[in-house]
Amino acid sequence: MHSSSISLCVPPPNSSLLNKSHKKCLDKLSFAPLNSQLCGLRNEVLRFSFARFKRCEQHRVRKFVRNNVVSGLVAENGNAPTLFDYDLVIIGAGVGGHGAALHAVEKGLKTAIIEGDVIGGTCVNRGCVPSKALLAVSGRMRELKNEHHLKALGLQVSAAGYDRQAVADHANNLASKIRNNLTNSLKALGVDILTGVGTIMGTQRVKYRKVGFPDNEVTARDIIIATGSVPFVPRGIEVDGKTVITSDHALKLEFVPEWIAIVGSGYIGLEFSDVYTALGSEVTFIEALDQLMPGFDPEISKLAQRVLVNPRKIDYHTGVFATKITPAKDGRPVVIELTDAKTKEVKDTLEVDAALIATGRAPFTEGLGLENINVLTQRGFIPVDERMRVIDADGNLVPHLYCIGDANGKMMLAHAASAQGISVVEQVSGRDHVLNHLSVPAACFTHPEISMVGLTEPQARERAEKEGFEISIAKTSFKANTKALAENEGEGLAKLIYRPDNGEILGVHIIGMHAADLIHEASNAIALGTSIQDIKFAVHAHPTLSEVLDELFKSAKLKGSHDRRSLSEPVAV
Repeated sequence: MHSSSISLCVPPPNSSLLNKSHKKCLDKLSFAPLNSQLCGLRNEVLRFSFARFKRCEQHRVRKFVRNNVVSGLVAENGNAPTLFDYDLVIIGAGVGGHGAALHAVEKGLKTAIIEGDVIGGTCVNRGCVPSKALLAVSGRMRELKNEHHLKALGLQVSAAGYDRQAVADHANNLASKIRNNLTNSLKALGVDILTGVGTIMGTQRVKYRKVGFPDNEVTARDIIIATGSVPFVPRGIEVDGKTVITSDHALKLEFVPEWIAIVGSGYIGLEFSDVYTALGSEVTFIEALDQLMPGFDPEISKLAQRVLVNPRKIDYHTGVFATKITPAKDGRPVVIELTDAKTKEVKDTLEVDAALIATGRAPFTEGLGLENINVLTQRGFIPVDERMRVIDADGNLVPHLYCIGDANGKMMLAHAASAQGISVVEQVSGRDHVLNHLSVPAACFTHPEISMVGLTEPQARERAEKEGFEISIAKTSFKANTKALAENEGEGLAKLIYRPDNGEILGVHIIGMHAADLIHEASNAIALGTSIQDIKFAVHAHPTLSEVLDELFKSAKLKGSHDRRSLSEPVAV
């Protein structure tokens, strides 16, 4: 970073605010050439000058200089400021924005975060966090209701029940606790929390506004958009928030219906089916594609259906759209019109007590002022390159502007957003970094859990055919694991997809007890470029579930002799 000379020029002060001696001080300040490397220069300069004023007068001088000096600091092109209020401004205080802010502070950047709703975003308030509280309850209920399982362990338990409001309160209290923790961590580190809706006004300029208050504008050397997403509701579906609901409403658990239809069988739908069936509901899945859980590795999907769907009070319709859903009203049930996905003809009608729309999420990017910087969204997503740099309508990079998380659509997971934010902070701090999205794990917190990282088998075979290499598959069962058997939880599978020629791990998929925790060994191996021939030498405590992965890697068959070199390379997705 090189220094740049900046002259601060102040128009004559208002005599009603400042006396002659004050004017002299400001005049002395106004025309002094300064060398600056930090956005905090303004504070340093003014702190030196304010020493000449009485304490009771300093606030008036500060206000005058802020309004007259900073507003005049513009670059030669008359567009971007050359002296900034912040090194980094982040629009959105979800998990992605929070992770970026914490890393920015660690890097010594003066940071502000703009939030128009509540700290924590979707994940903390309406997603990952409260849903895990409900899933914790469903897990306990399943254990207490499983007489065969308990009897095998020598346990006798009377009939299990639950208090719906207490369960809902548990989810709400957890979200509140995590939200407060995030807020306090930002404040403790000196991150400025600017309340309002953020709008980009131009290069390195952001306005934030709150209803009933005047607009404010700040400047920043770099800006990160981290506005997240909202539930996606297809056309023809009328959401009333009571009987036809999204995940936002379902997490409040205002009632437990006897029969609920869940539109979509991905992560969200599958987790809520786990909750509702544990609490006594019957569930009907409505899936547009030909099989349930289409986003999972096909082999994992089949086992998941056998374990998570077939034994429970769940039926399903595949290959159909829910083209029209009418909420319950005046004693009538929720009515769902099912249309064949191929013929587009109405196939059936369902009448249920409630319907949960779990058809994915849509980016929340409206009102960001993207038109001010010539950026066009693609299906609502903000286009970015592999370094999360925003791309404008002409295909050019927008200077000093980044977008992370659900708003860019690369990988709609909270921890992916955080990882992208950290990657961006590395870049603006002078260290190039590209996040390998194939190393980012995902998990579904059903009972048992499902987790994955990297490519599915069909994706790996497609890549192998395109690039001209072979793939191999290795599998291990939880039935061979001592800890799983001790818990009487032997139902599970771990699957490894790899290259036998060089030992590269292409993907790992797990269904079984604590799968969401086990996946990280594989995730870290992919991130660090660790080959199978290296990870085979890792030592795992016995008896632990981690030995499922140990056996998995050891069972891989490699061709010929291999050196133990790193395979780590940045992968742009």
